[in-house]
Amino acid sequence: MMLLLLSLPVATHAVDPTSITISTISSVPPIPSFVNDIVPLLTKSGCNQGSCHGKNDGRNGFKLSLRGYAPDWDWERLVKESRGRRLNLAAPDQSLLLKKASGAVPHGGGALIVADSRGYRLLRDWIASGAPGISGQEPKVTELSLSPEAQTLALGEDRQLTVIAKFSDGAARDVTWLTQFFSNDGNVIEVNAAGNLRAARNGETSIRAHFQSLVSTAVMTVPLAHTIDSQQYRAHNNFVDEHIFRKLEQLRIPVSPAGDDHQFARRVFLDLTGTLPTADELRAFAADAAPDKRAKLIDALLERPEFVDYWTLFYSDLFQNRRERDHDVRGAKDVRAMQAWLRSEVAANRPWDQLARTVLTSAGSVTDNPAVGYYVVTVGEKNNADESEVVASVAQAFIGTRIGCAQCHNHPLERYTQDDYYHFAAFFAAVKMKRAESKNGGATALTIDFPKPQEKISARQPRTGQMMEPQALDRVPCALGEKDDPRVKLADWMTGPNKEQFAGAMVNRLWKHFLGTGMVEPVDDLRASNPPSHPELWNALVKHFIEHNYDLKSLMRAITNSRTYQLSADTVSGNGTDLRFYSHFQARRLPAEVLLDAVCQSTERPEPFAGYAVGTRAIQLPEPKVDSYFLSQFGRSDRVTACACERKNDLSVTQLLHLQCGNELWEKVVSSEGRLGRLLKEAATAADEPRLIDELFLYTLSRLPQPAELQKIQQSRQAAENRDEFFQDLLWALLNSKEFSFNH
Repeated sequence: MMLLLLSLPVATHAVDPTSITISTISSVPPIPSFVNDIVPLLTKSGCNQGSCHGKNDGRNGFKLSLRGYAPDWDWERLVKESRGRRLNLAAPDQSLLLKKASGAVPHGGGALIVADSRGYRLLRDWIASGAPGISGQEPKVTELSLSPEAQTLALGEDRQLTVIAKFSDGAARDVTWLTQFFSNDGNVIEVNAAGNLRAARNGETSIRAHFQSLVSTAVMTVPLAHTIDSQQYRAHNNFVDEHIFRKLEQLRIPVSPAGDDHQFARRVFLDLTGTLPTADELRAFAADAAPDKRAKLIDALLERPEFVDYWTLFYSDLFQNRRERDHDVRGAKDVRAMQAWLRSEVAANRPWDQLARTVLTSAGSVTDNPAVGYYVVTVGEKNNADESEVVASVAQAFIGTRIGCAQCHNHPLERYTQDDYYHFAAFFAAVKMKRAESKNGGATALTIDFPKPQEKISARQPRTGQMMEPQALDRVPCALGEKDDPRVKLADWMTGPNKEQFAGAMVNRLWKHFLGTGMVEPVDDLRASNPPSHPELWNALVKHFIEHNYDLKSLMRAITNSRTYQLSADTVSGNGTDLRFYSHFQARRLPAEVLLDAVCQSTERPEPFAGYAVGTRAIQLPEPKVDSYFLSQFGRSDRVTACACERKNDLSVTQLLHLQCGNELWEKVVSSEGRLGRLLKEAATAADEPRLIDELFLYTLSRLPQPAELQKIQQSRQAAENRDEFFQDLLWALLNSKEFSFNH
């Protein structure tokens, strides 16, 4: 709205209209938009966060939608709720909203907006304009750009970020002051509310800018200041090393040397088969002079039955193969059937896209088609996709996306809205579980309950009451025929338009398995606001995986044959604090099942599992309900959710006490029928003891004792009165060493 001045010539006769000139003398500011101005201001100020009025029950009688996901609700609560007491349209400065936000009256959240600041004036102008609501004509934000997009900074250097929002009407606005800023690693880059960042430590991380439902990121690099010999970055085994070493050179992080043959053999045996190498296998590998012996060992391990056992366990976790809470619905028999089916799929090296499609589109009796078990535990007896776990589980397991929070509100870190969630849920709206007769007897069966011809498959959005038809997360409409199973369309989308993310989710899981840290962490939280640490390598591995028809073994070869994977876990000066850029191998505690099997293998004493044959290994168990104090304490997955965090590899005092003081381990050590009992019988004389010592080291630590270790052992042996007790103590000490419990 412009205030205009009309200049008229002085005359007593008629005025010629062409002689009138128009000039602007002042401008009235536009009326603030509730959606594009007020809601972002409330979000920036923290008013609608989960710790304040955005939590489920609100705070002190006032509730807002979390981070403004439902602006229509928010307007009603601000303007009309409690008889409109929060706003004073006649005297805006007397509004309770402004007084509380500025701290003029007591406010539990304190002063959030400085009086007469830009934010204060924006709120006051909106109230003075009559607190207009949502007209439906407001332009929508369509794009968010953050600059600089990438920057290399010196330690202690500052930068100011700028955020530009583009809208559906073609307009572009600087919204920096209304944007929330976050650092993915505040130890490397600190960023304040105004978008000013500071390089706090050497490394690299991303900065996130959030405005409304959009997120933009920028990568900030802070290299070490010292000079470094670039030749160490030129030793490549394959394309993996080219990308890893280029990043290390950019950051000036030195590279650890390659691990020796014993280190590599132990590492790759554990990572590919969940099994320790035998002493004979270690000796043969160390003696082999062939230059390609490591590649040959990898190929051999990929064909072993232990590989099949171990990766069946991997898939069983991913597909949540467990008994249903009601064992009458899905008991141990069905769980074992699904495990046996998964084992056959791994043995056949079934491509990942085919296996995923088989599970996603499974139907029929769980007895006749074990893959249906996935839906038994994720849909369950509710028979309602809107309320079940299947929507979040599928997104997280198959495309590495956590959309579960969008069931109740817009995703706080990504563009996914509550509407997106229920569009995705509609893919499973026709899935129904019921008791049915099969050729093998009564069992739970999955059927597709198609609606009447005049109706459509859809899921109800609880906030708006609208029925949402199946639509993938890219928001492209899904064309369905009258009897089309929506899950087939979903599988088509995953392996078609969304194949890079579908493949990337598995690439990231395998990368974390072999290297200890995913290129994206958490490993199953892929989103624009959480970019990979090595985007070029990410793209190269995804391309490799797709071009090799989703062959997991091909992907495993690419990773394990790389020099990056084969680096020593020992650090050198300058890379000791690196946990993200793979300058050295990251030692990590063995998974629960692998550690228990390693104890049993080293002592030659199997672990008894009730209901299973003697000699059954922990990695062969079909479900997490098998009674085992050891596995429970060391963090096996309960398979209750699709989250990779179900499997815990952290350390605890209870674990240490169980190994050091528990009777179970000691009984395996001292058993006359175990490995040590046999070796003691074979070592008839003192001259045989050096070989006994070598055997104990090879079967536990997968290496021979170092000279200093051997000297101490021999000195202690000479002072020991009881030979058997001495070697029992030695084996106990090896099994309780950090080196035994970790892959390194």
